[in-house]
Amino acid sequence: MEIISLGHASFLLKNSIGKRLLLDPFPNDIGYSSYEDKVDLIVMSHKHFDHCYISVANSETKLIDTIGYHETEFCTIEGIQSYHDKENGLKRGANIIYIINIDGFRICHLGDLGHILDSETLSKIGQVDILMIPVGGNFTIDGSEAAKVATSINPTYIIPMHYKTPKLTFELEGPEKFLTSIKNVRKIDSYKFIPDENESSSNNVILFSLIK
Repeated sequence: MEIISLGHASFLLKNSIGKRLLLDPFPNDIGYSSYEDKVDLIVMSHKHFDHCYISVANSETKLIDTIGYHETEFCTIEGIQSYHDKENGLKRGANIIYIINIDGFRICHLGDLGHILDSETLSKIGQVDILMIPVGGNFTIDGSEAAKVATSINPTYIIPMHYKTPKLTFELEGPEKFLTSIKNVRKIDSYKFIPDENESSSNNVILFSLIK
């Protein structure tokens, strides 16, 4: 399986038979280039403008944007209820955490998580191979909170997302607070990452230096 960073909280997952899953797609006006190509499945954590763009090519593509269990021909997905803030959604609404089982990997995308996870939610998430976690604060958990959430999940790989870069048009914190709160950071000079199914250590941070 290949993970491609598109910027912000959006990723393209390509499995071993060429199927493509697009997570939290965004429009051009956030500063990054939107993903316009046809995919096989789109998954959205919530309906804020920077997470729910649908290109013309994907106007009829299957969309998953609800909690509960979903099964497709190439993956299974479970949506878990969470919130975009620390007030049970009163400030910014609901958010969906997704667990994606694809190519033998268990991937957790936290969307715009706005709070520390309780024991019940951690139990639902379970063991994770790859964790995609917001670290930029302001609208989500910040870097220090993200480090606590990440270590409580204890995945094999951690991919920070949803943080300030020179391209992003609105204000978030950068990834520095998160990176200084956690060890084992590996910066890769690529927008692609292929996880090692034989990796035995945990909490290995993958920081993309390039965006597709």
